[in-house]
Order: sequence, then C-alpha cells, then structure tokens
Amino acid sequence: MNFLTILPMAVVMVAGTQLVAAVFLASGDRPRRASTGFLAGAALAVSAGTTLAWLVFRLVRGAAGGGRKPVETAIDWVVLALLVVLAVVVFLRRHSAGEPGWMGRLQHAGFGYAFRLGLLLFVVMPSDDLTMVTVGATAARHGLPWWHLVPFVLLTVLLLALPLLALLLFGDRADRVLPRMRDWADRHSWIISEAVVGFFLVLTVVDLLR
Repeated sequence: MNFLTILPMAVVMVAGTQLVAAVFLASGDRPRRASTGFLAGAALAVSAGTTLAWLVFRLVRGAAGGGRKPVETAIDWVVLALLVVLAVVVFLRRHSAGEPGWMGRLQHAGFGYAFRLGLLLFVVMPSDDLTMVTVGATAARHGLPWWHLVPFVLLTVLLLALPLLALLLFGDRADRVLPRMRDWADRHSWIISEAVVGFFLVLTVVDLLR
C-alpha cells in the first residue's frame, strides 16, 4: 500500500457541509480572503489530525518489535471497525441536507472567521475525525513514512478549493456554477463517500486475509 491508496479518502473529508461552506465563502463579499482562511484552517486541522493518528499507531506498531504481525492485525481490525462506523455515520447523515443557520454569516466572513471555521469544522465533524484516524492508522500499519500523508492533505485542500477555483476561472459565470456545486454536494456527495469507504473497507479486509 502507498499514498495513492489513501488518496480517495479525501473525498469523504470534504463531502457535504465542508464543500457547501466553501461554496458560500467563495460566493461572499470577500471570497478570496475568506476562502484562503478557510483552506488554511482546514489544512491545519487535517494535517494535525492525520499526523496525530499516524504517530499513535506508529508507536504501537514499533513497540511490538518482533511480534509485529499480531499488532498489525489488531490495527487492521481497528481500521475495519472505524470504516464500518464511518459508513454508518455517512448513511445516517444522508438526509441532513440543508443549510444550517450559521452558514448565512459566511457571506460576510473575513480571513479570521473563515480560518476558525475551517479549523473547527474538521475537528467537530465525526465523519472527518473517523476519516483522519483511519488514514493515519492505515499509513502507520503499513509502515509508510509521514510524508505519505501530505498528498492526502493536499488533495483534501484542493477539493475544498474547487469553489474558489471556479470563481477565479469563470468570473461572473461562477454565479451559475457555484449554486449547482453546492446543491450537488448537499444532496449526492454521501453516495460518493459511501463508495470510497466501501473501497477502503475491501482493501482492509484483504489485508486481514493475508
């Protein structure tokens, strides 16, 4: 397994509320400053979360010494349990579409508010917490170095940056593109998330059967 295997989990990180918030910020009064703040906060949260999980499981795996195989199997079971819980969480939240009241304030958000939002949104969301632990644990279980987490973080930020990129590329026409992006993320992104979780679950089961 390498960093390419964990990249699809970035889709789960941004699906739903996170991408909808990014669209609101890109549609606001200060889209560039607000979007940049949001991306910076998200990058910090995702980097810290995956790194912490990687460190914890790397220490557990390293402490096993010669008896590493049983520990790796145990980590696989932990990852499998996390994926099952994540699939359930995503499924239960599939009908939670809609715009929370606090999103109305994003139209006037500046860099600082958007930064805090990006930081907190990825910390308080159970699906994101589960995803970060899963990615960090999987990387540690397979002995991947820390830098293998970097592409995952970068892809997560890139996906969140799509609304801002749409604004920069399409200009005024983005007024038509962004609402469509928001509506799609609000209604259908859970399906993509479940498919990615299912793919990762199959890979984990394969590891357990080896």
